[in-house]
Amino acid sequence: MHNNEMMEKEEIYSKVLRAGRRTYFFDVRATKAGDYYLTITESKKFTNDDGSFHYKKHKIYLYKEDFREFNSILQEMTDYVIAEKGDEVISDRHQKDFKKEYDTPAPTEASSTTEVESEGTSAESRFTDIDFDDI
Repeated sequence: MHNNEMMEKEEIYSKVLRAGRRTYFFDVRATKAGDYYLTITESKKFTNDDGSFHYKKHKIYLYKEDFREFNSILQEMTDYVIAEKGDEVISDRHQKDFKKEYDTPAPTEASSTTEVESEGTSAESRFTDIDFDDI
């Protein structure tokens, strides 16, 4: 029996979730003994420099004896994320040059003054008084 034929026979029920560059596949499959288990596959599309593309896949096998605890922890973790950060998506795609606040040190008084003095201007001269009647 071909490997593809075996894959078709053991696949019982499937759902697909498309999420931007990622696609999640949820597949119920059968063991040789006829019991069921779940596979969750993340497939992510990458584009090569020449314009062609390839996929990277990661797969989790989840067996019935782990369903209850897995589901409980998954629910707890997703509830935590929503409670802490809400369900609004902050960024659909991370920028390559994205820096966390703590990745870039804040300028100190000494470095700010040094930069300003090296440019030949004082901090006060960089600000202009504005009369709101002029706006």
